[in-house]
Formats: sequence, structure tokens, C-alpha cells
Amino acid sequence: MLVSVLASGSEGNCTYIQTKSKKILIDIGMNYKYITTKLAELNVNPEDIDYVFITHTHADHTGAMKVFFKTNTPYVFLDEKMMGELAFLSDYPKLCFDKDEINFDSLTVEVFKTSHDAPGSRGYIFKEDGKSAVYVTDTGYINHKLFDQLSNHSLYIFESNHDVEMLMHGKYPAWLKARVRGDEGHLSNQQSSFYLSKFIGPNTKEIVLAHLSKENNDPDLALQTVKESLKQNNIEFDNIIVAKQRERVDCIEV
Repeated sequence: MLVSVLASGSEGNCTYIQTKSKKILIDIGMNYKYITTKLAELNVNPEDIDYVFITHTHADHTGAMKVFFKTNTPYVFLDEKMMGELAFLSDYPKLCFDKDEINFDSLTVEVFKTSHDAPGSRGYIFKEDGKSAVYVTDTGYINHKLFDQLSNHSLYIFESNHDVEMLMHGKYPAWLKARVRGDEGHLSNQQSSFYLSKFIGPNTKEIVLAHLSKENNDPDLALQTVKESLKQNNIEFDNIIVAKQRERVDCIEV
């Protein structure tokens, strides 16, 4: 399995996954030209995409769907609750509303709930040949009931949205600061550190910190916070990178 984060941040999100037989996108939030350009860097055409998995309905995750689906018709996996905000998909011929687990050939995709202010928001675990990749962004917290399911995977693409001090002293209005920090908002660097310290296991090879806020975070700060927290928890793990808004992450072999 190959994974490349094409874009990650408040302006738009899109991640590419290639399995033995399938080509997949998680979210289509950047503009169509950007996505096709980044796919071309991987020698992939948009018409080659077999499946699209949607995490939630906010524009930075779905903004390019209309344009993408005008000329490409991959199967689209999403929660049925999302349809109220994605009415343009009502006549789309390849919608799939699987809830918990999806199986194709050698690939299994597990679906789990996230806590965000969007209907049906969710994350994914992709599994193939004993390797696994977790994708979780846009959540205010992670339910303790999910800890076992989310533990000891090969790769984590994991939200590290904001630094609390930068957020609270920044220019956001009070209501927006409360939203970001709330249980249906986003994970801070500190929260990301805590969860990763619980999830990292012997099988974990790499972590990609994702969905960093342009206004309320800094890549070096996010990286430093997570690394220091892991060391404080006696976890020796340095293979951590930060996904950027307009720069594709080199392919990671899972």
C-alpha cells in the first residue's frame, strides 16, 4: 500500500492511497487543477481513481467534488447523514453508505465515528496484507471505546490542528476559538500527542501530522510538541513528518 497526502489544511484536504488493485482518494477538498496536478506527479490520472472516501461535508474536504465528478465516476463512500449537505450527489450513480467495514479483494476499510460539527463525520482504517493506515482529522476528541481499534497501526495520518496558546492569543473571535477547542472541533498539538502516545505500537512505522491551522499553529512547533510528549511518555519514535497545505507528501510505503 502506498500513501501520499496531496494537501492538508484549512484551505483543502486530499490524500491518495494505492493498494494492490485500487486507487483511492480520501476527501476532495482542493481545486480540481491542484488535485490532477498532484496525481500526475504520481503518474495517476483522475479517471484512474476507483474509490473516494469522504470524512465529512465541510468545504475544505468536499469543495472540488462537483467538478471532479463531472468527468470521473469513482464509487463514493460516505455516511447517509451527509446527503443533506451534498444534495448534488442525489443522482450520482455510485454512492455507497456502508457503516462499519468495507471489503474489496485484499483491502479492508474500517469506518469509525469522529466528533465534529458536521453530520456523519468519520475516519478510516485501511488494511492490506497485515499493514494498516489510519486517517483521522477534524475531531474534537477520540472516544476511549475506539482506543483498541486505533492502536498499533503501521501509519497514522493524524490531526494536529492548533497550538492552544496561539489559538487563544490569536485573532479568531471568541465563538470560533470555542468551536475549535470544543468536543466537536479540532485536536490541538497537545491532544494529538496524548492520543498518539496511546496508539503507537510495535507495528507503527510513520506518523504524518495533518490539518494544521495556518493561523494557529506552526509545523515546527507541532512536530516539537508531539516528539517531546512521546519522549515524556518513554516512547522512542522519531519518524514523524508534517503534511502541508500546498505540497504533496512523498509516497509512504506501508
